[in-house]
Amino acid sequence: MQQKKFEITSESGIHARPATSLVNAVNSFTADVNLEANGRTVNLKSIMGVMSLGIGKGTTITVSAEGEDEKEAIEAVERVIIAEQLGA
Repeated sequence: MQQKKFEITSESGIHARPATSLVNAVNSFTADVNLEANGRTVNLKSIMGVMSLGIGKGTTITVSAEGEDEKEAIEAVERVIIAEQLGA
């Protein structure tokens, strides 16, 4: 299992557009990819799950992936977080 933490620094947090980008980034991977924030964990391949977390500025999120392409899935999430200027 691969895991990585990010702090959300965007004033808008993770709203609909960047959430969609995150979901799209991991949908092509076979690994199970989860997003944890505010004490809850959701499937990162589910836009409704991601939106239900209400991730705002200052929230620390943990992305975990398990499966044969887990490393690549985490790297894809990191690329989106950087490209969308969501955090570090």
